[in-house]
Amino acid sequence: MKLTVGAVGRPGTTAPNKTGDWRVLHPEFLHEKCAGCSLCAMACPEGCVTGDPKAKRFDYDAYYCKGCGLCVAVCPVGDIRMVAETR
Repeated sequence: MKLTVGAVGRPGTTAPNKTGDWRVLHPEFLHEKCAGCSLCAMACPEGCVTGDPKAKRFDYDAYYCKGCGLCVAVCPVGDIRMVAETR
């Protein structure tokens, strides 16, 4: 798909691209106090936070996470934190 400056692409056209390479922070799921509420998964704009509410265990897909921190912001028990990327 050819784009010019100021152009807008169709929704979903970047889904096949691994777009998490440029982030400087990523979420770290501590797996200590998770309430199983799924708010982190619902808040993720990329849909890369997945898990099992019954097991109270969530994680993120590093290939797509942009490091926005919304999962951290909505976690009611503080079981997720942002940490610096190490490459």
